[in-house]
Amino acid sequence: MKRKIFYMFLSVLPVICSCTDGWTLQERAIVSDGDALMRVLTVANPYDSVVLRRECRDISAEMLSSEEYRILSDRMVTTVTDPSQDGVGIAGPQVGILRRIVAVQRFDKPGEPFEVYPNIRITAFRGELEPGREGCLSVPDRAGTVLRSRDIDITYTSATTLTDTTETVLGFTAVIFQHECDHLDGILYTDRLR
Repeated sequence: MKRKIFYMFLSVLPVICSCTDGWTLQERAIVSDGDALMRVLTVANPYDSVVLRRECRDISAEMLSSEEYRILSDRMVTTVTDPSQDGVGIAGPQVGILRRIVAVQRFDKPGEPFEVYPNIRITAFRGELEPGREGCLSVPDRAGTVLRSRDIDITYTSATTLTDTTETVLGFTAVIFQHECDHLDGILYTDRLR
């Protein structure tokens, strides 16, 4: 009898864990953790490795309008720019959020700002692939050479208008977008090493 109740509980757990606006209880707990910096998952931790290899889901319009989204965006940027990390990009799964969201430093814009892109996908690659050195916050103390395009199109949902937006990105910033978007599909740069 106890076993039957246990299995019934497991079958309704996904329903219990999801909230009406789409954020799961686990996601809410990660986002609302009182520390400004988020824990960056690494391949050195077996549990983290499993999370880093999972594909991410989209963020609904309702979720994009939520306080959780605003806090998550701010905390991702705070984390990647902290001197302890000093990165140029970070993706949702790297902080335990299995959603299609990245924060990227835009070296192609004045002031080189960090910007957040929900529901991002790369929709076009142009030109020959070029080798470049890459590292990753989730693969500490390693680097390697990866072939990437320097001319891409990205499509994402604007958090202000809630409409899909497409733009062309060139140069090193295009490389950053490809690296971070790989994370959203469970791919690490080490999978692409020459």
